[in-house]
Amino acid sequence: MTLVSYSRNLKILYETPKDIPVEFKLDRKKLREKFEAEYFKNNSILSEDISKKIINAYGIGITKPQPAYSESEAVNIANKIGYPVVLKILSPDITHKSDVGGVVLNLNDEALVAASYKNMVKNISRNFPDAKIQGISVQPMYDIKDAVELILGIKKDPIFGTVILLGMGGTCTELFQDKRLCFPPVNERIARQMIESLKICPVLKGYRGSPPKNIDKLIETIIRLSYLAADYPEIDELDINPLLVTPKDVVALDARIVINLSLVGKNIPQFSHLLIHPYPEKYVRPAKLSDGTDIILRPIKPEDEPMWLELLGSCSKESIYFRFRTNYFFDSHEIATQFCYIDYSREMAIVAEITENNNRKLIGVGRLIIDPDHETVEYAILITDKWQNKGLGNILTKYCMEISKEMGLNA
Repeated sequence: MTLVSYSRNLKILYETPKDIPVEFKLDRKKLREKFEAEYFKNNSILSEDISKKIINAYGIGITKPQPAYSESEAVNIANKIGYPVVLKILSPDITHKSDVGGVVLNLNDEALVAASYKNMVKNISRNFPDAKIQGISVQPMYDIKDAVELILGIKKDPIFGTVILLGMGGTCTELFQDKRLCFPPVNERIARQMIESLKICPVLKGYRGSPPKNIDKLIETIIRLSYLAADYPEIDELDINPLLVTPKDVVALDARIVINLSLVGKNIPQFSHLLIHPYPEKYVRPAKLSDGTDIILRPIKPEDEPMWLELLGSCSKESIYFRFRTNYFFDSHEIATQFCYIDYSREMAIVAEITENNNRKLIGVGRLIIDPDHETVEYAILITDKWQNKGLGNILTKYCMEISKEMGLNA
């Protein structure tokens, strides 16, 4: 049974993921510099408002809390955003707000908002005299009909580094312990596997008349959090709970980030907090062929398997022979995994991508294979017959030699 289990897990590991494009409107490097300068040096526990700003910058939907420092201000904000509303205590000393009466839901008029504000501040001040109460946040009440509450987060393990958690959310998170862990970086296949391994998955897919939830949007959200986890080694914990998954959207109703202040401002080796090296985006760059065709040079990824097979299918037998030194049989998933699923710290494959009739295609690939001692590297190149004699071989070779030099290798 051990071999059967191993074979099954290996098959799951090498399933071809769907290509879910994740775009960022902002420069993540500049964004990181801004957050580090403005938010990371004051408190180890970031407020809900700041935590939501950070995750929202990575494209994760949020409800926007507005701080109120008096009953009248809370009422004015509620009237402005519309009823029903939610009140939450603002305090850096209170982590789990609902456990201490720091959350009041579904308030429908001014009187309820004013009374809830007064009672919340009074009760928490009495029960937790040492807690610093900054005020109350006011935000719209989301309709939770046909929605599922999940928890999505980041946790730094002392041995394995940063891990991502997904599970049943809300107030029953600790009770049912329905959760799964994975190592970033996360692609579509890993995210979908996490979701399908949860006991609550049938509810997400639609159960007993309930409409199916937007699982593709949830997968995209997990992938976006994976990027955030890779970019911020200073984050010890990040909790989005609840993460509301509806038939149409995915929204973070609450968020909390814990920063390791001892790491702020330090020169930390890139991705040293991750067990697996993420996709090397720094090697994505535009280029132009001798005939003026625009191309994108970038590292290969597992989602490229269909385009990689199409690339080889567009080559003549002679081109295949000159590349592999044999009449190579490549048209199988098992073979493709050897070339599309790679460890970027031990191997690098740079593909040339074009867009033709609104379809993305690969027209060439240069591959660096690093020796076990990480000292020397072998290089191979393949270009489809149609795109030969256009300068692509020279472009790929120069770029791959540049990458090998950056890695400190002898080509």
